[in-house]
Amino acid sequence: MLFVAAEGLPFVKTGGLADVIGSLPKALTHEGFNVSVIMPLYLKTAKKERESFTKLTTLTINVGIYQHVKTVIYTTNVKGITYYFVEHAGYFEREGYYGYPDDGERFAFFNHAVMHLLESKMIDIDVVHCHDWHTGLVPLLAKTLYAHRIKPMLSLFTIHNLAFQGNFPYGMLESCIGLSSHYYFDGSLRFKDGISFMKAGILYADLVTTVSDTYAKEILTPEFGEHMEDILRLRQKDLYGIVNGIDVEDWDPATDPHLAANYTFKNVAKGKLANKLAIQRELGLRQDPNVMLVAMVSRLTDQKGIWLLLQSLGTIMGWDLQLIILGTGDSHVEGQLKPIEFRYPHRAVFYCGYNEALAHRVYAGSDVFLMPSLFEPCGISQQIAMRYGTLPLARETGGLKDTVEPYNQHTLKGTGFTFGPFSVEDFKHVLWLAYDTYTFRPDHFKAMIKHAMKKDLSWDKSAKLYIKLIRKRIPSK
Repeated sequence: MLFVAAEGLPFVKTGGLADVIGSLPKALTHEGFNVSVIMPLYLKTAKKERESFTKLTTLTINVGIYQHVKTVIYTTNVKGITYYFVEHAGYFEREGYYGYPDDGERFAFFNHAVMHLLESKMIDIDVVHCHDWHTGLVPLLAKTLYAHRIKPMLSLFTIHNLAFQGNFPYGMLESCIGLSSHYYFDGSLRFKDGISFMKAGILYADLVTTVSDTYAKEILTPEFGEHMEDILRLRQKDLYGIVNGIDVEDWDPATDPHLAANYTFKNVAKGKLANKLAIQRELGLRQDPNVMLVAMVSRLTDQKGIWLLLQSLGTIMGWDLQLIILGTGDSHVEGQLKPIEFRYPHRAVFYCGYNEALAHRVYAGSDVFLMPSLFEPCGISQQIAMRYGTLPLARETGGLKDTVEPYNQHTLKGTGFTFGPFSVEDFKHVLWLAYDTYTFRPDHFKAMIKHAMKKDLSWDKSAKLYIKLIRKRIPSK
């Protein structure tokens, strides 16, 4: 089984996709699958790792504008997973990863390199698992240009975030993809007066998955479908939602080297107290074991619901709580967050940027973790928070709805606090519920922490669901 992705841990990460690529192959390997991963060789990886990689082969791409273009394929093995890297200095050895004017050309080349590697028979696979728009051409090419040049294989295409679609001018069909423009004129790949790599993956893959069951239903509606809801309805019988897990070895408060004190659910109260006091001291907050510490580690964009928090600050900072925000994103959001340390001295902190070790300490030291997202295909942060005994406060959308069980004050069940309508009033109401529970019903709050930490957040269940899908189509796997 070959995973095709634009990024993946432990080599490169810009978002949650990398966490999936770093974790799901390991879970499938534990189930007996032979799994490998292929991705571009970016500048940072090349500088740090290329000398330790093994040169596998040199391929010559002869499609459209890629006439006699050579690419070197490198390989390495990490914890039983074989990784392949596609080298092209002009396309991939840049300071960033995405957002360039020639992204369509760059990732079309990457998709062709994958197909040439399969054609070379240097790797032998039965299943190819493609992730997001960057790899959407692979199922298309497998059924068209390379159909008689590679062995038959089952193709899966996973949508991690439908909002990013890989939409480009239709002239790329002939110049970069190597297919006739009739794929545009007959409507097969036409989307918004151009073509869409995302649409190609959805229509031509044998199976389409997305990263939570609720998101799989949401994207069939105009509200969440990003103008692709009709296309997705055509594949509805082959569309499945499988919630992401997290790497429970990397995210483990019992062994995490970044924490002030390690802990399990058996000594969570003592462990979280030590980490709370430590993060308060580190970030200049008033050291107080009793104040409710609220945190947000996120990209600071409209999708993440940051405006609900910004518009609520005047109210919620009147309560006895502290606030930590760690992340970077839209400049106008950052601009509004930067003054909060001066408005609320020793009670609020904004760390503009991302610091992996600090993020671990924030997860461990906080009491409540904010995820008031406008939409969230799956979400990983709320699962990490639960793993560390920090209760998520989340909107009931996508994977947040599937992974966070809402607090029930009658049964004492629940792993977090949730709200439905995307409104400032609903956000403030549920945050007050969390504050009220923490302050006046601490036994309820502590019971929820235990429930959250005992929740199975590993990839095991999800890996078995992927295997079940594959075995429906390939019974011998």
